[in-house]
Amino acid sequence: MKNFWTSLKKPILIQAPMEDVTDTVFRQIIARCGKPDVFFTEFTNVEGMCSKGRDKVGKRLKFTDIEHPIVAQIWGNNPKNYFETAKLIRLRGFDGIDINMGCPEKSVVKKGSCAALINNHALAKEIILATREGASGLPVSVKTRIGIKNIQTEKWARFLLGLNLDCLIIHGRTAAEMSDVPAHWDEIGKVVKLRDAMKVKTLIIGNGDVKSLDDAMEKYKRYKVDGIMIGRGIFDNLWIYNKSINPASISYQEKLKLLITHITLFDKTWGKTKNFSIMKKFYKIYISGPLRQSFSEASMPNASNVRTELMKFQNAKETLEFLKTKN
Repeated sequence: MKNFWTSLKKPILIQAPMEDVTDTVFRQIIARCGKPDVFFTEFTNVEGMCSKGRDKVGKRLKFTDIEHPIVAQIWGNNPKNYFETAKLIRLRGFDGIDINMGCPEKSVVKKGSCAALINNHALAKEIILATREGASGLPVSVKTRIGIKNIQTEKWARFLLGLNLDCLIIHGRTAAEMSDVPAHWDEIGKVVKLRDAMKVKTLIIGNGDVKSLDDAMEKYKRYKVDGIMIGRGIFDNLWIYNKSINPASISYQEKLKLLITHITLFDKTWGKTKNFSIMKKFYKIYISGPLRQSFSEASMPNASNVRTELMKFQNAKETLEFLKTKN
């Protein structure tokens, strides 16, 4: 089976997985604005995928053709469940599998999953090997951090690089730091140097505090990584991956039309299976983010009222009816 990672031109630009954000709907919206080189799914629990609730959990792995190449990100603490889930992912047509070894949320760390694996090399190795076996040729990557409470980049990265991963994504903070401090990009640079010294072929992707394409290019050149993963930067600019478009030049009407498309697609895809309130977190992208100039007092006298009114609606139908009166 072909390893898609090896066919990508550098710098590789990746949209980071974000819980309750980067579902198939939002990924399709991003693809319309300017597609990254790789998409990741929201992280999916392997224990859930091996339970009676598999169908419900598996909806997190929904994707469309426009999202290729796409990597399914998984998490958990049972190697056997990683093996079984990897087999299911391969059959669903994904291009790769990523193991989350970096999420700092206490609820998952307490279970010995995600960032907890940084201090459990034996289990981390079992998980990687089980996933690789179940994947049957699909490339396997790991997304992680530089430590739990303290920075331990070299020890942790050396261990992971010794397992011949296809790709290693490093978020430049410890789990304890969450997103509260600037990312330690010098530590990410150390991983690149370590990879080169070990003479392994694992791609190194840097992640943390990347706000623009120019910023991504600067970090790519400065730290010699193979690519950049962008997370919250997408909230400031939906067109962040599109080199040919200046988001400031996009009209209010175009942006509002895109918001309507997003809501319509969300409703069509999820219906009543997802709470519509999830959609509300995206409004700031269109109104407070890329739309902040278009929704000015000059272009729309009641801009602040629009934002307030949008938050009141509890379903797609009412929201769309309101927005269509503002277009």
